[in-house]
Amino acid sequence: QVQLVESGGGLVQPGGSLRLSCAASGSIASIYVMGWYRQAPGKQRELVAAITSGGTTNYADSVKGRFTISRDNAKNTVYLQMNTVIAEDTAVYYCKAGTITGPDVRDYWGKGTLVTVSS
Repeated sequence: QVQLVESGGGLVQPGGSLRLSCAASGSIASIYVMGWYRQAPGKQRELVAAITSGGTTNYADSVKGRFTISRDNAKNTVYLQMNTVIAEDTAVYYCKAGTITGPDVRDYWGKGTLVTVSS
């Protein structure tokens, strides 16, 4: 089992910056990918960015050049640096960990952190 706790959400003005953190605990060694997803009111949850255990990253087109995902293995934490935010970035941001243990593949989710972009 993996537990994920997000932090860093809040109110930010358009054009501003925010950094989200996702701290993982539990069966850390089984994690092969971690990602940030978001869900805006009335919309489906969508991938924002992901990073594999090898450091390969992937971004949604809507955030390329503005957001950066990174990981600190010593702290078992993944970050999402959000720059030049826009109103459309307003959403609940969720952290997800993908794990593999033998033939068993599972996803774990955090409870989410709210990001509101508004002046």
